[in-house]
Amino acid sequence: QVQLVESGGGLVQPGGSLRLSCAASGSIFSIYTMGWYRQAPGKQRELVALKASSGPPDYADSVKGRFTISRDNAKNTVYLQMNSLKPGDTAVYYCNAHVITNPTLPPAEYWGQGTLVTVSE
Repeated sequence: QVQLVESGGGLVQPGGSLRLSCAASGSIFSIYTMGWYRQAPGKQRELVALKASSGPPDYADSVKGRFTISRDNAKNTVYLQMNSLKPGDTAVYYCNAHVITNPTLPPAEYWGQGTLVTVSE
């Protein structure tokens, strides 16, 4: 089993910054991708940023230039630095990872429990 534990959400004013963290633990052989999704009230869950074990990250157009995803592969941790936050960024942010627990099997997808980010005056 693999667990993803997120931290760093909260209330911030427009224009402010927050940093989310997500640490993976458990029976991990390797992690293929780690990323962040978000779900605002009444909307579908959407990709925010994604980072494979190597190569450049992918970002949603709405966050390009404001958010930065990074990984510490040695710690099985992914971060999301969010700057210039807008009210439209308000959502529950979920950590996502595709984890290889057995090298003879394909990666399995795991989700964190979610952390709420509220951008408001």
